[in-house]
Amino acid sequence: MPMASRLLPVLITLLALLPVTALAAAPAPAPAPAPLVEGRDYEVIPEGTPFAPAKGKIEVAEVFGYTCIHCAHFEPTLAAWKKTLPRDVQLTPVPAAFGGYWIPYARAFFAAQQLGVQPRTHQAVFDALHKTGALPIQNASPEEIAGFYASQGVDRARFMAALRGPQVDAQLARARDWVAAAGVEGTPTIIVNGKYRVIGGRTYDDMLKIAERLVARERDRK
Repeated sequence: MPMASRLLPVLITLLALLPVTALAAAPAPAPAPAPLVEGRDYEVIPEGTPFAPAKGKIEVAEVFGYTCIHCAHFEPTLAAWKKTLPRDVQLTPVPAAFGGYWIPYARAFFAAQQLGVQPRTHQAVFDALHKTGALPIQNASPEEIAGFYASQGVDRARFMAALRGPQVDAQLARARDWVAAAGVEGTPTIIVNGKYRVIGGRTYDDMLKIAERLVARERDRK
């Protein structure tokens, strides 16, 4: 029998097996994520509203404290996540004003925001408190805080005036009331569109994945 005739049945058999082999090698589809569960993954905030509503935007608010070590650990993950957000999502940091040593740095946040320097000094404040020790966790005086912002290129006199001004007083009171109404008891806490407080997730990435799914829910409702 010619060689070609002997090889033909073998080739036919191999060709018949190819689709089965390819199918077996294909990765299994990823399982769909389990549905979010109220009381496990998030809590509904009755009559909740965004902290800084903006037209056409879904707000993801982070309630944080500069003096909170967990917030300092969370910040790099959150900053990277912010870069991936779609155009209709707005990340809003909200300083917690629980009292005591939380207050001076909450005031500092709003003073920096008023002067337009908050985004560029945000990480620096965390580093000064938790890495270099350039700022004290407790009993920080206005002069110490203003001196630090001056080291970041912020006019000291203007910062001190903002820090002690009525605008910061009003913003601090508003943040305190909003955080209390949202039922926030610790930091960092993520709140989606003022309606949902994220309570689930074993890691920071888990928290943000829950937030993304709540954002999608809000988007669908629009």
